[in-house]
Amino acid sequence: MPSKIIVAVTGASGSVYAQHLLEKLISLENKLTEVALVFSESGRKVWDFEVGDLTIDSKFIHQYSNNNLFAPIASGSAGYESMIIIPCTMGTLGRIASGTSDDLISRAADVMLKERKKLILVTREAPLNLIHIENMKTITLAGGIIYPASPSFYSKPNDKKELEMTVVNRVLDIMGFESDIHRWSNGN
Repeated sequence: MPSKIIVAVTGASGSVYAQHLLEKLISLENKLTEVALVFSESGRKVWDFEVGDLTIDSKFIHQYSNNNLFAPIASGSAGYESMIIIPCTMGTLGRIASGTSDDLISRAADVMLKERKKLILVTREAPLNLIHIENMKTITLAGGIIYPASPSFYSKPNDKKELEMTVVNRVLDIMGFESDIHRWSNGN
């Protein structure tokens, strides 16, 4: 289970997933030492449109500007163990796949890959074109995990939030955290 993680929010629709993830991470505060949070410029605009004001009441979440390449998450020596980009645009995915580290999000993702740390990209694009698929292949071959924001229905969610949480809980499970994930069994 990681104790220092990075959460990046880019401009794809689906900011609610990032909101739920941050809320869940705050509830895991005793298991974490730090969460670094970065928004792309369009990620912040989409957040404001879809979610509203950003209020984070936690001492262990530190926000960094996407233009700040001197932030600790830009270096492997800072010791971050994993990164989640939620939601992840195809543009961000493409920059990561090509090794273009021209902002903090793509640089931090590059660091995760070069250090062989966990990188999870929660994508929100549909349909996919061949360029998207090839970029996903490149990131997967480099060690990243592509996780489309595809909610599960077999857990029979009661409302919209429970449906959204099927994505967030699965991401937390991939990260190594205990989560409220519905496990498939003989009894469903």
